[in-house]
Amino acid sequence: MPHLDPPPNVLDIARRLESAGFEAWCVGGAIRDALLGERHLDWDLATSAHPAAVREIFGARSTIPVGIEFGTVGVLDRDGVMHEVTTFRRDVQTDGRHAKVEFGASLDDDLARRDLTINAIAYSPTRGELRDPFGGQADIERRVVRAVGDPDERMREDRLRALRAIRFAARFGFELEAGTRGAIERSAPFLGRLSAERVKQEMDKTLEQVRRPSVALITWRDTGAFATLIPGLATATDETLSVPDFLAQPGSTRRPSRRTERYAGLFAGLSAAEAGAVLGGLRAARQEIQHVTAMVERWHSIGPEIERATTRDTDPADADVRRWVSAVGRLEIPSFARLVDGAWAARRAAGREAPPAAAVRRLYRRLLRSAFNDVVDLGGLAIDGDDLRRAGIPAGPRMGSILQALLAAVIADPSRNAADWLLQEARRLQATGD
Repeated sequence: MPHLDPPPNVLDIARRLESAGFEAWCVGGAIRDALLGERHLDWDLATSAHPAAVREIFGARSTIPVGIEFGTVGVLDRDGVMHEVTTFRRDVQTDGRHAKVEFGASLDDDLARRDLTINAIAYSPTRGELRDPFGGQADIERRVVRAVGDPDERMREDRLRALRAIRFAARFGFELEAGTRGAIERSAPFLGRLSAERVKQEMDKTLEQVRRPSVALITWRDTGAFATLIPGLATATDETLSVPDFLAQPGSTRRPSRRTERYAGLFAGLSAAEAGAVLGGLRAARQEIQHVTAMVERWHSIGPEIERATTRDTDPADADVRRWVSAVGRLEIPSFARLVDGAWAARRAAGREAPPAAAVRRLYRRLLRSAFNDVVDLGGLAIDGDDLRRAGIPAGPRMGSILQALLAAVIADPSRNAADWLLQEARRLQATGD
């Protein structure tokens, strides 16, 4: 079958299960992505074998009980790559967050409990047989995201399915089937039952996997998901929600900060305190919260000034560039510049005026040169706190204020970064209380 070509190690796992008398089918995202012509690295299997039997077949050294209570055993292949092998199961009880499952189901029962038809397709790697009881392949061809069976029932079983459906539609450029979208809208008031961690994971995946996150984010807004989960974005404009579109998709482990930059773009319309409160409520990592709030604060504090200077006929003054670099931080210039560029690109795309892209590129080059060559922080001053103490200025808040005043003077005029001038100015500031 075209595109469906599981790796040899996956085929080996399936054969070992079948040799022991059990069914073994490849399921999940790997099948969906293969039918879409996309490469997928994670091949998981569903089997009629119970977890204890799976562990016996592959041995304790090659299995990991990653979710025994839900029927899932991690099986290490010959290269040490883990594949989830899950027992056929059916839900017998659910509260919208957690499900109690029962083993002993058939493959069709197992597929029936899945969220979307495009995710409810199974493939036998040993026989080349495709099992698609809910028309997932036809929905892929029609480019439609549709719930399995009764969409309202699927959403009640697990409220996260509403957000997953939105993400998949945006990721693949599919339409939400009308009944499924209606069920998502009816499910929106109940999304608060989800844990903060699950909502954050879904937002992470949206910003990481979707090239144009605004497609998903606008749907979150229009279906009422934001009203329940992030009220601050419930009335956000299309332009505000499109800023992450113009910030590079993460897509690479070499650029782990790019998702954080997309968060900064998404929350640029909020205050830094509001952005921090949202991320804190989503149980984001402290480092991520600090980075996003710092970027948002700088965007609000110096972004308007940079915009005014960039739209003038003449380029910004060197002293202004040094001051902006100092305010942003030498190492944060690339992230901040991408945020500025993204916000202005979104504004231009919405038909509103913003500094031209060429002016943004010129400014970025100047900011980088200044960050590498100019004195923009206390570490670059020709004197430090020890020099001030020897000059008779005691340690404390006043000394800190004097050092900041000296830095501002040097940023305005780099020729002042000489020990004699700085000490003389420090004594003057101490004496006058300026």
